[in-house]
Amino acid sequence: MLECDNEIINQALLKKATGYDALEVITEYVVDDDGERVVKKKVTKKAVPPDITAIKMLLLNVKNYDDLSDEELLAERDRLIGLLGKST
Repeated sequence: MLECDNEIINQALLKKATGYDALEVITEYVVDDDGERVVKKKVTKKAVPPDITAIKMLLLNVKNYDDLSDEELLAERDRLIGLLGKST
């Protein structure tokens, strides 16, 4: 279960680090003799920009890059690019 929780956290962190779109729903109600009813409903799509702190956390959680060889650094770069591609 702990591994699943880490995966959920990593996915949320990746989403926050890369930015995402969110729907915002604003609903106005009126209460009259017939009860409560919806008068107006407005749905807007908002772009949430990437978060620098989440990007830093992702980079710090990966590895200590000073200890990696050139081949390992290239492989890590390709892995991170792959993760970023999956999130968009």
